[in-house]
Amino acid sequence: MTEYHKIQSMFKRDMTDRGRMLIGEWTCPEFEYLAENEWAFTEKVDGTNLRVMFDGERIAYGGKTDNAQLPVDLLNTLHAHFDPLLPAFAEQFSYEGETRVCFYGEGYGAGIQKGGCYRPDKAFVLFDIKIGDSWLLRENVEGIATQFGMEIVPVVGQGPIALAVEMARSGFKSHWGDFIAEGLVLRPATELFDRRGHRIITKIKHGDFRDTHTAGNKAQRPADN
Repeated sequence: MTEYHKIQSMFKRDMTDRGRMLIGEWTCPEFEYLAENEWAFTEKVDGTNLRVMFDGERIAYGGKTDNAQLPVDLLNTLHAHFDPLLPAFAEQFSYEGETRVCFYGEGYGAGIQKGGCYRPDKAFVLFDIKIGDSWLLRENVEGIATQFGMEIVPVVGQGPIALAVEMARSGFKSHWGDFIAEGLVLRPATELFDRRGHRIITKIKHGDFRDTHTAGNKAQRPADN
């Protein structure tokens, strides 16, 4: 099934200067246009992209691409959680009139990200669901996650892009423990698409601020809190 789309970073980078982020130089005009509107922020998880796919008859597992190889213990974790759900998926999604379902998430935990700070084992955390050609709203993703016992990335803020930038720059405590979260994924409070039909969604990481430029000013190096 469909691989997950790229999440565009909000600011451009100076590739002649170690890839420093250029604050205020937007990668997409839609981000600048919508900057003062309400966005929802979810915590960005440092892990590996996963897909759990149901086609009406079976459940399959994949990474970010069809050729990605999953660690054996992570694959075993997916099988243990999702294989028993096959009858429930068949009933639920056939009733909804569409059987092509893809659960997009992140594999995370020890052995996936540096330090193993999230948890001592490997697990799956959900961040999106696509049924047929439609992306589900957050409230519907939460409902399905609850129904089928899936962990879901937490909403950690809401507001204009400037608030998300400051949160990422300052650093905020992760939902998973006493450490600084990797960053944020942002979506407009009302789901939107650009003229090419691409979702308007972006990201910003705490690590982006180790070396930054501000458009129109000298290079700045905010403290890495």
